[in-house]
Amino acid sequence: MKIGLTFDLRSWYLDRGYSMEDTAEFDKQDTVDAIDGALKKMGFETEPIGNCFQLIDALSSGKRWDLVFNIAEGLYGDGRESVVPAILDQYKIPYVFSGPVIMGISLNKHLTRLIVSAAGVAVSPGMLISEMKDIERCNLVYPLFIKPVSEGTGKGITEKSLVHSESELREMVEYLLTRFNQPALVEEYLPGREFTVGVIGSGDDARAIGGMEIECKDNLPYSVEYKENYQVFCKYTPLPSEFSDECKAVALSVWKALGGVDAGRVDVKADRNGRICFMEVNPLAGLHPVHSDLPILSNMSGIHYQSLIEMIMHSAIKRYHLSV
Repeated sequence: MKIGLTFDLRSWYLDRGYSMEDTAEFDKQDTVDAIDGALKKMGFETEPIGNCFQLIDALSSGKRWDLVFNIAEGLYGDGRESVVPAILDQYKIPYVFSGPVIMGISLNKHLTRLIVSAAGVAVSPGMLISEMKDIERCNLVYPLFIKPVSEGTGKGITEKSLVHSESELREMVEYLLTRFNQPALVEEYLPGREFTVGVIGSGDDARAIGGMEIECKDNLPYSVEYKENYQVFCKYTPLPSEFSDECKAVALSVWKALGGVDAGRVDVKADRNGRICFMEVNPLAGLHPVHSDLPILSNMSGIHYQSLIEMIMHSAIKRYHLSV
């Protein structure tokens, strides 16, 4: 069975003049090498493809694969994570992880909130701000937390994301609208403990494999800087027993409401009453064996990297009814 690998290599974009912030979601070569090595240990033949531009070139030259292991994040627009799955769909090539609709919805935190809330999952009160005058309609209770509506890896999140007044809110709205050219999501701040939960599988086969608590230095937001330097700024600990059942139940409810497949991660946080609320879902979770949250929390639950990749592959193979 021939497995292609699609990915956005950070160095490829840096070499073309993009900034470190622009490429924060992209992968390093050692992530690709780790996935490739795990797939080869399973007995698969592998072929690196690269990003959407390289995928288009490969398809145009006549190349095909039995399955594509896709971790490409995309570059432009709020449908950027949908590009590679959409292309593969048109060529009827199976791939690992969710399809273009789920990728597009989950990247937009406002749309995701609407769906999971309708499914009965608790979310913090919030609103979308598309232009400065929208602030006039904001009747949320301070403090508030603000972030770009369609970014990942903590992009756009700083110590100023927690706002305590309208003047602070205006400052951050103006910055985010200008810097990221997209609406901002504003929510009532969740002051409780923060957790991330890993989910493996699809539909009724989906299960929460474990999670971890995230504690940031000085109780500052989990920003891109903190994520990239978590050993210095963060403390990760296994999901506490007193929160485990509720966190896993919320994560599974979110996963099933969105129709996520194969594997992903759900971020949750406690409100002032200790109730676990949904924050974000990532159906294209990072897979660096040492630095990414999903492999870290999986390892805490006794699932080592090789086993994690095998579980993901088994889910995709079963979903497509493929013969190995």
